[in-house]
Amino acid sequence: MILAKKVKLYADSVLVGNQWQENITLSIDTAGFITAIEQGRSEDAESVSGAIIPGMVNCHSHAFQRAFAGFSEYRANQSDSFWSWRDIMYRFVAQMSPQDAHHVAQYLYLEMLKAGYTCVAEFHYLHHQAGGAFYDDPAEMSLQVIEAAKSTGLSITHLPVLYTYAGFGEQAPSSAQGRFIHQTDDYCKLLERLHELLRKEHLVNLGIAPHSLRAVSEGQLATIVPFIRGLNSQAPIHIHIAEQLQEVNDSIAFYGKRPVEWLLENHSLDPHWCLIHATHLTAQEVSALAQSGAVAGICPTTEANLGDGIFPTHSFLDQGGKLAIGSDSHIAVNVADELRTLEYAQRLTSHQRAVLTSEATSSVGQTLYSHAAAHGASVVNQPVGEIAVGKRADLVILDTTHPTLYGKKEHFILDAAIFACDRMPVKDVMVAGQWQIQSGQHQSEQIIIHNYLKVMDKLTE
Repeated sequence: MILAKKVKLYADSVLVGNQWQENITLSIDTAGFITAIEQGRSEDAESVSGAIIPGMVNCHSHAFQRAFAGFSEYRANQSDSFWSWRDIMYRFVAQMSPQDAHHVAQYLYLEMLKAGYTCVAEFHYLHHQAGGAFYDDPAEMSLQVIEAAKSTGLSITHLPVLYTYAGFGEQAPSSAQGRFIHQTDDYCKLLERLHELLRKEHLVNLGIAPHSLRAVSEGQLATIVPFIRGLNSQAPIHIHIAEQLQEVNDSIAFYGKRPVEWLLENHSLDPHWCLIHATHLTAQEVSALAQSGAVAGICPTTEANLGDGIFPTHSFLDQGGKLAIGSDSHIAVNVADELRTLEYAQRLTSHQRAVLTSEATSSVGQTLYSHAAAHGASVVNQPVGEIAVGKRADLVILDTTHPTLYGKKEHFILDAAIFACDRMPVKDVMVAGQWQIQSGQHQSEQIIIHNYLKVMDKLTE
């Protein structure tokens, strides 16, 4: 993607790195990258009304699940849990066509942009036709989701999921899981095809997602990790892990190790690995994960919705751990909601206020936002996550005339936007130097919503 011309933006307040700076001009080249950050207003700069912050990375998304958010908020039995929610999900998506998946993803990605997300890691496991037969093009569903992101202007790191088994010990999958299932050879062929199709894309990246230790074998992991790293040495690798106590207990029964413990002992993790949820950890696992350099992908609203548990965020960050945030099942598509739920969980368990701060700033909002954006960038392997020379111009403009932000300066801007607003007052959003949201609206918003509602009519009739 090449812009028609270079762009300059001027704003009174800009979050540069992890520090607020005033009266700043940002220069953006025709490839959509920041080339200069200068004090004062350049004569040819476009004046931005509001505070500029980096776009947030959504580190974990299952796009198709947006369509049934709100359909599982009832008690089906006395032990209603993640596992009963999963059964509802299986029934709901059985009838979703490729075009349906495209429109649902497109609507979700519109929501993400309007919330302040500029890049998503799509953990994609709806691969096949109902019943499990492959489409004529095995990449059909992946391409529908990728095109949905491209058409809305959201950057995407696509993570095809390897999902083979129903549980530890290579248990046979159920018929309800047929749309998700790959054998290793077919999965690697899918990766090769997508790599060839996407390698020249400007805003699309490719990684892998072994679904979980229960859904892939030890041998499969040993095959697909070097395979993707042979295509791209920094390819992101995301995995669900230690989300539920049953999963932890099953791992101990099969491997003799807890899930995170086993992964750390058997694979060399790095900042492009993202361990999704990692909810149930021992103190030793917290320390080892923090030291590994891998990123914990925390999805606070989904984890609360499913009753997963609370990630030990305070201890993890105190030991140098890195985390990113994701909206996962999309019960909420709201950056502020994810970050304040993350903080409030720590307050409720520690009986203290303002828990998640850093030496760099005493502001909880600024600490969490800057941290999640920067480390989200490493697990999508894209040059985003902060406003700095050499980074892509993925920018969010907060409306400082909003009554709750009005009069706020420096770190109070993000504290107010996250803790005192229902959702961050996002006015404009730029991705790679191009405006995608202006004055709260997307140029294709009405048709995207129209198509989504038609899908919902079909799925709920």
